[in-house]
Amino acid sequence: MILIKSKREIEKLRTSSRITAEVMEVVAQMVAPGVATEALDTAAAEHMRRAGGRSAFKGYRDYPAHICVSVNDEVVHGIPGARVLRAGDIVSLDIGVEYDGYCGDMARTLAVGEVNEIKARLIDATRRAGEDAIAQARDGNRLYDISHAIESRACESGFSVVRDYVGHGIGARLHEEPQIPNYGTPHTGPRLKAGMTFAIEAMVNSGGSAVRVQPDGWTVVTRDGKPSAH
Repeated sequence: MILIKSKREIEKLRTSSRITAEVMEVVAQMVAPGVATEALDTAAAEHMRRAGGRSAFKGYRDYPAHICVSVNDEVVHGIPGARVLRAGDIVSLDIGVEYDGYCGDMARTLAVGEVNEIKARLIDATRRAGEDAIAQARDGNRLYDISHAIESRACESGFSVVRDYVGHGIGARLHEEPQIPNYGTPHTGPRLKAGMTFAIEAMVNSGGSAVRVQPDGWTVVTRDGKPSAH
């Protein structure tokens, strides 16, 4: 991975990340029963265009949409389409924006209307796992301090972490080294340095950690069919 050093690089990365966050807010406000996931994708693409960015996902390894929309037992990489959100669903939005050669990437899981207790706790635990992990991303720590923070919060909450997919470095490319697993031994791994930039991606399952890829070649689901949050 590269170290972000110059003010110009920092500004580009901040801009791409700001646009990503703005798109997330636009799309999140649309999440409601009766909304088709393809409508979320269309709105995201329009806001990216107006902000001067473009999707960092569309066309990446032939991914067909602008954002990822994963519902209930879908862990990551769900393809938006005709599926309509229903009350009681949870939906994970994963959004990446490229602006002037630099990428932002973020994910968020939302409740569609009222959800059951397990789904509500899952969303809360995953959010907290992400916050715990971000708190460990500081100069002098070790990479797997981040990973351990995610795993600890998930396990304390009675859930499991996804082991087959990871967070990652980010900057001039969407995916850069290092990979950041959702599990790990604290105080191990590469030393973190100022200027490193990460997309930390807590992925937490309400059941077991095992996942599989659907026939579309993209959508990852839990093997036990239980909900997942990102």
